Amino acid sequence: ETVCVCSSGVFGDTDTVKSVSVKEGDSVTLQINVTEIQADDEITWTFGTNRNLIAKISGETSDIGDVPDGRFRDRLKLDHQTGSLIITNTRTEHAGVYKVEISRRSSETEIRFSVTVYARLPIPVISSNSSQCSSSSSSSSQQNCSLVCSVVNVSHVTLSWYKGNSLLSSISVSDLSISLSLPLEVEYQDKNSYSCVLDNPISNQTQHLDISQLCHTCSGTATLTYVFIY
Repeated sequence: ETVCVCSSGVFGDTDTVKSVSVKEGDSVTLQINVTEIQADDEITWTFGTNRNLIAKISGETSDIGDVPDGRFRDRLKLDHQTGSLIITNTRTEHAGVYKVEISRRSSETEIRFSVTVYARLPIPVISSNSSQCSSSSSSSSQQNCSLVCSVVNVSHVTLSWYKGNSLLSSISVSDLSISLSLPLEVEYQDKNSYSCVLDNPISNQTQHLDISQLCHTCSGTATLTYVFIY
């Protein structure tokens, strides 16, 4: 999958910033407003606060560079017609600020791209805790099933429980979280549709709850643990 981001700046702008979001593993094109490179054009791409030179086009000559830690090795390409920069097989370490300086016969332009790379989301895991099966306070004939939806090693995500299309509860994390979990209690004979959703600004993963498989009465002699393998 390739994401193309087109800058809305015009020649002469010096403070044009474009925010870009891409999913880890996908490619992204940082597209500038050049229709066709001319013989005397010079286009320079830099990355990060140290402004490391990563790509340059000077007329018909082009060159691909890298930063000292080599994070862009074999991942950068240039569109030799427009001067746009293509980053392939993105990783989270490719997030940051990219700056392009465009020098033409009658103008100079500077455009910045703020790139965010989101890690691919795991599928949430729903499990039950039969030891917490308890009688409902409203009726001793009704019993509740305690469930938990969980994920590990995630950042900048929200984990939510839905009943049909209605949000029941959610929890968010910004920095890296070793484990993120969200409980839910339902009646074991509940016929409603429940799902656990993990999402970030550009993607989501959903796990649907099968109450009949995970929830049993307190008097049940069997304990069932669901293991999801992907």
